[in-house]
Amino acid sequence: MSASTPEFLRSLPKTELHCHFASTIRPERLLRWARERGVPLPSDDPAELARYTGLQDFLVLFNAAHAVFRSGEDVALVAYEGVRAAVATTNLRYREYSVNPHNFAELGLPWPVVLAGLVEGLTRAEEEFGVGFGIVPALNRSLDLAAAHATLDVVLANPHPAVVGFGQDDLAADGYESPLAWEPVYARARAAGLRLTAHVGEIATSTAASVVEAVEVLHLDRVDHGYHVLDDPAVVERARAAGVHFCCTPKSAHLLSGWAFDAQHPVARMIEAGLSVNLSTDDEVFFATSLQAEFEHVGLDLGFGDDVVEQLALNGVTASFAPEDVKARLRAEIRALRGGPPG
Repeated sequence: MSASTPEFLRSLPKTELHCHFASTIRPERLLRWARERGVPLPSDDPAELARYTGLQDFLVLFNAAHAVFRSGEDVALVAYEGVRAAVATTNLRYREYSVNPHNFAELGLPWPVVLAGLVEGLTRAEEEFGVGFGIVPALNRSLDLAAAHATLDVVLANPHPAVVGFGQDDLAADGYESPLAWEPVYARARAAGLRLTAHVGEIATSTAASVVEAVEVLHLDRVDHGYHVLDDPAVVERARAAGVHFCCTPKSAHLLSGWAFDAQHPVARMIEAGLSVNLSTDDEVFFATSLQAEFEHVGLDLGFGDDVVEQLALNGVTASFAPEDVKARLRAEIRALRGGPPG
C-alpha cells in the first residue's frame, strides 16, 4: 500500500462532523479576550495550551475558553473566523458543530442568543466561502439527568433548520462516559426528529460493549470516537455489519491517550477492520490541529493511499446530518477529484 500524495490530500474536499464550536476560536482572539476579560488560562503561549496529561486536564481549557464569550456578536465573529481559517488551511466544504447550551447559559448567554450568533456567523461564511453547516446541541455529562432534560427543553423550544442533531460532551461526575445514563433524554430527542450522536469508547475505562450498547440503546446515528470497539473482535464485526459510523479524531487520540501514529493507532486499526470511519479535529485550536492535518496523519503518517482517504471523505458525507441534496453535491465534488462518477 502506498501512502497518499500531499497534492491529493490538499485538494480533497472535506467534511467535518466532530467539531466543538468553542475550539474554533482563533488562538490570538482567545488569548486577547482572556486577557481583556479577566479569564485565567493555563498559559498565554498557544503551544503550551495544547499540552495535556489527559482528557480531564484538557477540559480545564475547554471550559475556560467558553468563559471569554460575552455576547451573540462574539459567537457570530468566532463562527465566521473559524470557517475563514479552515478554508485557508483545509478544503473544507461542510462542518457540523457540537455546542453546549448549558456552558453558555452559565455565562449569561441563553441558547436563543447563542443560536442566533451561530447562524449569523456561519451563514455569512457559507455565503462567502461556500461551506455548509449544521448545529448539534450537546448536553453536559458532568451534570445530572434533570439538567440534561433542561438542555433539550431549551433546544426544542427554539427550533431552527440548522439544528440537525443532539449529542453530549464533557465527562460524567464520576469521570466516566456513562452514555446510557442519558437514555430518557435521547428518547425525547429522537421522538422530536433530531439525529443522535454520543461520545463513547474514547477513554481508558471504556469497553467494546459500551460502544455497541450506546448505539443500540440510544439509537445513535453515529459515534464520536468509539476507539475501544477494537477491544473485542466480535463487537468490531457487529459494528461493521451494522454500518456504525465512527467520527474519529487522530490527533486528539494521540494527545489524550498516547497512541502513536503507527499501525497500532486505533484509527488505523479501525480502517483496516473495515469500519465506517470519518475524520474530524475534535477541538481544532486546543489540539493545535486542522482537518487538513488529520487527513495527513492518516494519508502520510499512517500510510493509507488515495483510495482509502477518498473513502474516508465519502464516509463523512454519508454520516453527516446534511440534507440529501447537499450530500449529493459533496459526493460529486469528492469523486470529481479523481475522475470518478459523480453519483
